[in-house]
Amino acid sequence: MALLREHLVLEQVIRDLSIQKEISRQNWQRLRDVFGNRFTNAWRLVTESRVKKYVFKPSGRTLWIAIGNSAEYMIYSHAGYCSCSDFYFRVLDDEKAYCYHLLAQKLAESLDYFDLIEEDDEAYDQLTAIWKRYSIMD
Repeated sequence: MALLREHLVLEQVIRDLSIQKEISRQNWQRLRDVFGNRFTNAWRLVTESRVKKYVFKPSGRTLWIAIGNSAEYMIYSHAGYCSCSDFYFRVLDDEKAYCYHLLAQKLAESLDYFDLIEEDDEAYDQLTAIWKRYSIMD
């Protein structure tokens, strides 16, 4: 039931954010009530510009990066995937619907508040190899 509530609240808030491009006091409180410290940590990543959207050219392949406390985590937003250990140990075990990195990515995308970085397709393999190494150190 808690997982469903997390999904539903986030979907509703994201709809509002996509239209208003700012977070209302009511939505702030809803996110805080449902996600607790995960929301606080996610919001910090957003406001500190620690969410990056990489777009590789000419393929248009997209990869999100959240710069966490100890590493940079790869996020595949359409798959709902993050490379952090919290994702592996809590999200995949259905203890939580989202790690705070995924939550930050969804908020940043809805608000259009992220750094956009464009790279050539040739850089994709090299960059993902680096990020995979960082993720393992978590």
